[in-house]
Amino acid sequence: MKTTRTERLALLQRQIERLEARRARRELKSNYFAWQQVMALLLGFVISFVLLAIFRPLGVLAILGAIAYFYYSRKQQVAYSDSALKLKNLVQFYETQVARARLDWEHIPAVPARSEQSDHPFENDLDISGEYSLHQLLNTAFSHEGSLHLRKWLLQREPDLETIQQRQALVRELTTQTRFRHKLAFHSLYTTRYMSELFDAKRILLWLAQDDAPRPPRYKLLVPCLLTVILLASLLLYALGILPVMVPLVSLLVSVSWSLFTMRDRLALFADASFISQSFAQLGDIFGYLEHYPYQKGSRLQELCAPFAQEKAQGPTHLLARLRRLARMATFSQDQVGALFLNALLPWDAYIADQLALSKQVAINNLPQWLSAWFELEALCSLANFAYLNPEYTLPEVVAQEKLGDAPLLQGTALGHPLLEPEGKVTNNVSFARQGDVMLITGSNMAGKSTFLRTVGLNLCLAYAGGPVNAASLRTTLFELCCCIRVVDSVTDGYSYFYAEVRRLRQILSRLQGQPRYPLFFLIDEIFKGTNNRERLIGSHAYIYALAGQHCLGAISTHDLELVALSDELPQISNYHFREHVIKGKMSFDYCLRTGPCPTSNALKIMRLEGLPISWPGAPTVSAQLEEV
Repeated sequence: MKTTRTERLALLQRQIERLEARRARRELKSNYFAWQQVMALLLGFVISFVLLAIFRPLGVLAILGAIAYFYYSRKQQVAYSDSALKLKNLVQFYETQVARARLDWEHIPAVPARSEQSDHPFENDLDISGEYSLHQLLNTAFSHEGSLHLRKWLLQREPDLETIQQRQALVRELTTQTRFRHKLAFHSLYTTRYMSELFDAKRILLWLAQDDAPRPPRYKLLVPCLLTVILLASLLLYALGILPVMVPLVSLLVSVSWSLFTMRDRLALFADASFISQSFAQLGDIFGYLEHYPYQKGSRLQELCAPFAQEKAQGPTHLLARLRRLARMATFSQDQVGALFLNALLPWDAYIADQLALSKQVAINNLPQWLSAWFELEALCSLANFAYLNPEYTLPEVVAQEKLGDAPLLQGTALGHPLLEPEGKVTNNVSFARQGDVMLITGSNMAGKSTFLRTVGLNLCLAYAGGPVNAASLRTTLFELCCCIRVVDSVTDGYSYFYAEVRRLRQILSRLQGQPRYPLFFLIDEIFKGTNNRERLIGSHAYIYALAGQHCLGAISTHDLELVALSDELPQISNYHFREHVIKGKMSFDYCLRTGPCPTSNALKIMRLEGLPISWPGAPTVSAQLEEV
């Protein structure tokens, strides 16, 4: 039985309460064993001191017992503390889930800000990226690249049908695998708990690309090994009285000289080791989970995560553990004096450098595809998580235009705005029958025209990304989306709001004339609102003529009621409107899309309700006109 969004929220809240109770118990246990350590030290000291004075062997046993209990308490305290931290991270994850479901933006992790001067045809218009955006609402990725994958999918200008269908199949599969997604998120959250930003794999890929010397020359390993053998043999022979002391001293001097000669290599090795220990420690837990998860045979998830299913010696767990082990061994080189004598006695750094180079070759062959699979999985999990938190949403049917026949190119039922709170959200049906159609939307201020345009655009972005849409049903073909909804002026570039709007509208026409692969789907809000009534009407009339019947379709909102007459001139124009009501002196909107031109206007009503003057001496008819509208 399909659960509702409210039931999902209640389930998450109960889960948070259970986890908080378990975390509190773990913290109590951790505090208990912390005090036990103090008691082991204090009482152990007193009791041991007394027993040593009475009977020394008994005192020694007391000391050993106190030390043993101290280490036992320490181990238990660390285990309970670590468990409490994991539970805290899990609670944080579920609280973020609740915030996403409730659109509590203050508690949803931020994403990189968008550029207000972006030339993208719909990024800013539809609030795809940046603060309070679709990207922020969806993004559950813990890697910078996974987040960018999702953003790129949402901003896709020329969608690919096969790619969309593949993503939809994976999202459908992942939506039901709640345990897998939550455990992956938990592993990612725990391993990146000390990071202030998302995990960035750019440094790892750059490290892999720095392959000028894939493996140190053989002599750099053979020479120190030979010197070590000579030094140890000379020391043994000296101890047996066969060689004089000068021979092992000379051998030691030669080994120290070689160690000094290779000091630069040692410094480079330590830099490599420091980077590896920091970066690969974070990946080990995540990749280990993906490597050992029992995937269902033949599933799309198993196919996506196939790169992790390597032979044990080539797998992520083995390779990353080996790299971390070598990195820990290389940290001895941090102390230059100690490293100088250590390498004089043993081929320590030469061996580590040689093994590190071999492991790096394995990493070069495998790590990029592991990272790529993880990034894609994170983006897909973001879409699947969005579907899980909104069970009323649906995966759209995206089909090729030639397979539609006489069916509408786009038809949506109960289409809603995914960035609006569900309580009180109004949904509308929308349909575009054929190429060249233009939906002309009139209506009063604040009636819902701009929100409706964004509703259509956002759901198309979700559909083309492969995710669920805020609709009871949506069937659409492929379009190239372009918008003119949120246009900003630029002081630095020296152009006004109107000029910025003209440039954006010119871009739409230029793209149309460039014969795009798919029909353009345009969304234009209050066309030419940056100029006077007369010129706006002329410009709007001409622009709509340039779009109607072409390789495009879309919706245009306007306050110019004179434009509704275009439906008599052009059969591709269909009039729709939003209206308002004044109830007991207050403005009321139902945000429902209706067919036909808007029969009302509300500018003067709003002005009067807010206490602004609407008449002047010599104009007695204004109030009468207000009553008429």
